[in-house]
Amino acid sequence: MIVVTGATGELGQIIVKQLASRVAPEQIGVSVRDPAKADDLAALGVRVRRGDFSDAASLPHAFEGATQVLLVSSNAAAHGGDPLAQHAAAIDAARAVGATRIVYTSQIAASPDSAFAPARDHAATEKMLADSGLAWTALRNGFYASSALGMMSWAFESGVMATPQDGKIVWTSHDDLGEAAAIILAGGGQYDGPTPALTGSQALDFSDLAALASEVLGRPVRHETYPDDQLAANMGGLPAGAAKFLLGMYVASRAGEFAPADPTLEQLLGRPPITMREVMARKLAV
Repeated sequence: MIVVTGATGELGQIIVKQLASRVAPEQIGVSVRDPAKADDLAALGVRVRRGDFSDAASLPHAFEGATQVLLVSSNAAAHGGDPLAQHAAAIDAARAVGATRIVYTSQIAASPDSAFAPARDHAATEKMLADSGLAWTALRNGFYASSALGMMSWAFESGVMATPQDGKIVWTSHDDLGEAAAIILAGGGQYDGPTPALTGSQALDFSDLAALASEVLGRPVRHETYPDDQLAANMGGLPAGAAKFLLGMYVASRAGEFAPADPTLEQLLGRPPITMREVMARKLAV
């Protein structure tokens, strides 16, 4: 059985639905914090059980019978929690139920030296996996395209995207990454350790994205920059910790951490990845 954690999240849902088109639904289980929110997944015929990373005792039952566990990375840090402790609990539970492989949603910039805090957490989790005694695969996902849309939401209305100085990022859609994860899970061992970078084909900075938005909307959207130390004030008085976290993304992008494009995702999908222009047009319904 393949057990998918975080299956009611945006990426997790795509993975489960793509996986159900490749393997028998009864060979899929999902581990979710609230099973009541997984009715659409249960309708596919997959097993739904409660599993909460912050409640380690719930995980062995949720993972029971798993040969592979898809570990969707925790966002606990956004709420003051410890994602590494949660990942460790999930790895321990997978080992306890006899799973033979963990597939983990890592990131293109995973490194202990990254300027972006989540990338450092991804690197630490990959080290845990390497030390776990289990086979493992780290999906080195490109930066989520939806993050760009979220950061640009005000710019779509105001016509101005104001940020610290940024760098090129190969934005990658959840749809493509979810399908790739399902293909790798269904293949059972296609990659050992980190995958090549799973990315779209274009590296774009916010000036490029503003130009795309101008095309899609049919009205000007421009990108302006300001000094790093003005980020908190320009974000409406963002708390210092949150400002430091967000600034890390810009610093990492300037260093090129998110820029390398790779053909692996296109090869897995058998088609070109969804472009950022397509993602934007869908979001704006233009």
